[in-house]
Amino acid sequence: MRPGGAPYGLVPEAAVAAEDGRIAYAGPAAELPEAWRDAPAETLGGRLVTPALIDCHTHLVFGGNRAREFEMRLQGASYEEIARAGGGILSSVRDTRAASEDALVESARPRLRALRAEGVATIEIKSGYGLTVADELKMLRAARRLGREEGVRVLTSWLAAHAVPPEFKGRPGDYLDAVVLPGMEAGAAEGLIDAVDGFCEGIAFQPDEIARVFDHARRLGLPVKLHAEQLSDLGGAALAAGYGALSADHLEHLSENGARAMAAAGTVAVLLPGAYYALRETVAPPVALLRDAGVPMALATDCNPGTSPLTSLLLAMNMGATLFRLTPEEALAGVTREAARALGLSGEIGTIEAGKRAELAVWDVAHPAELSYRIGFNPLHRLIASPAP
Repeated sequence: MRPGGAPYGLVPEAAVAAEDGRIAYAGPAAELPEAWRDAPAETLGGRLVTPALIDCHTHLVFGGNRAREFEMRLQGASYEEIARAGGGILSSVRDTRAASEDALVESARPRLRALRAEGVATIEIKSGYGLTVADELKMLRAARRLGREEGVRVLTSWLAAHAVPPEFKGRPGDYLDAVVLPGMEAGAAEGLIDAVDGFCEGIAFQPDEIARVFDHARRLGLPVKLHAEQLSDLGGAALAAGYGALSADHLEHLSENGARAMAAAGTVAVLLPGAYYALRETVAPPVALLRDAGVPMALATDCNPGTSPLTSLLLAMNMGATLFRLTPEEALAGVTREAARALGLSGEIGTIEAGKRAELAVWDVAHPAELSYRIGFNPLHRLIASPAP
């Protein structure tokens, strides 16, 4: 999956050699170094081998569900109308606050296993449904436990700036002072936070409020990312790029200025077709603009209880191709190479090359395009990944 050269970086009649969990050689079998010629080997019978998949944007840990809101949307209510009526994120907040850490782990476990069964070895999980210091940290502890217990690499994002809870209604600044900023410090001290996220939108936080969150993250040495331009263009993507953000996510209403800023900063565009589909949106992310600007594009499930109850990264690939017009090669890069970049892990995973971790997905397919082409079918033969470090 290295860019350039043959499509997909595809190597026919290939071999991969690994030692101590790291790739030592990847390339034509005929060029396998002599030192590896007599090593124990497994023949995969013409199957396709890709990097293990990466789901770089999820809200996998939460309490309850929002099936009732699904009905309401089908009856004509908008996402904003539901949120302003106390539904949306805030309904998940009530259920998440009521759940114990153990309950959150057990409810999320089947979702994580569904993703792993499709070749996912790395997943990002956000907080954002607790909205108190204790409940946000509870979510991140549950996420860390899931990774340890299921043998999946879990990266966590502090998303306390997801919504203003009812007890701080009309006082977002006070909420930042009481929960978001001190909770970030506590989570960082406990080693629970890999990145800091926020929701920059009219129903959430304004750019100046997100800037306060990012300034605090910078003081703590934490990288940032941002939900931006999902429902409107508030300039969140350009703001995130100004902080050197790992990614800006959603981006349906992204402007040319935002795309150029992201390209200059190396900020990855994380596209989330599950939310676009579930919300029946009509404005798609400007993929052609992102391509022209040279912005790397990742894909993710955005698994969450309200707007993307999606636990299939393969289906997200198909949606990315059919709804957003990504090529199958872009879709596969979006869940491997570019997803790794969106998590700050491009030096470790995302491509099959010497020095990177030996995390591979083996597929019963004849061509990589089949991974985006099929709908509701899982051709995974085997996931090769040592327990996540």
